[in-house]
Amino acid sequence: MALFAATLFLAQATASAAAPAAGAGQQPGGFPAIVIVGYVLMFGALYFFMIKPQRDKQKAHEKLLAALEPGDEVVTTGGLYGVITSVKDDRYVVRIAETTKVEIAKSFISAVVRKAGADKK
Repeated sequence: MALFAATLFLAQATASAAAPAAGAGQQPGGFPAIVIVGYVLMFGALYFFMIKPQRDKQKAHEKLLAALEPGDEVVTTGGLYGVITSVKDDRYVVRIAETTKVEIAKSFISAVVRKAGADKK
């Protein structure tokens, strides 16, 4: 909002300063193009510093979820460690204790601790 107010103030100041010059045969100009270029540069910076990294992270998480299979040891976003026992359409069945199994939505798996078949240390 402050950026918009500052831009509006500068536009009015430029227009009032250029008004006498316009009567002398010169046209005011250049300022709107500078503002547009500034906005384009700000959007470009926003895209490369915020939007693109978030998209890359989301794609990596989707790839991680697609590669999960029974036997993988995972961590949920809630901090529970468990082993996937079966995969359903929209959720995983995770064993968190010897006799305790819970169903967790696929999006709540945050990381893979160990893939099935990997050697235990």
